[in-house]
Amino acid sequence: MNRQELARELYKACYLRGNFTLRSGQTSTEYFDKYRFESQPRLLKEIAKVLAPLVPKDTEFLAGLELGGVPIATALSLETGLPVVFVRKQAKEYGTCQYAEGAEIKGRKLLVIEDVITSGGQAVISTKDLRNSGAIVNDLICVLYRGKETPSAIFEPENLRMQHLYTMSELKGELS
Repeated sequence: MNRQELARELYKACYLRGNFTLRSGQTSTEYFDKYRFESQPRLLKEIAKVLAPLVPKDTEFLAGLELGGVPIATALSLETGLPVVFVRKQAKEYGTCQYAEGAEIKGRKLLVIEDVITSGGQAVISTKDLRNSGAIVNDLICVLYRGKETPSAIFEPENLRMQHLYTMSELKGELS
């Protein structure tokens, strides 16, 4: 499946119309239900294939953000052979009390993986948490960027490069 075919499949599987409140607090009459592709092995595998070339060569670990970034990071790990860490929104209060589970990240180069980004808020928070834990984080990739601002306006002040597979307008354009 090429990038264009994947876009059509994602749009068909995930695009909904109605009244929705987004994580950012913004409201929208359209919604991209990421769980409809994250729960489909065929689509998840194809997404990983298309994302793999975006992984920087010096990446040591993929960092899947809770919850939506975890299946994508796992599929991308299977595609690339890179190990994955699972990043919580808050450090757990028992056991290891860590933000990132799966491996020691101090001094390691991580690529943050997210599913859908609108405002970038959680990606920025999680990146700061990872950096505070000693990880080196310079890059972020997501499947869908649906924000109104350019990604650089959000992520450059955080010294973070962001790449995405699609924007909502690109997905919509695939059906016209």
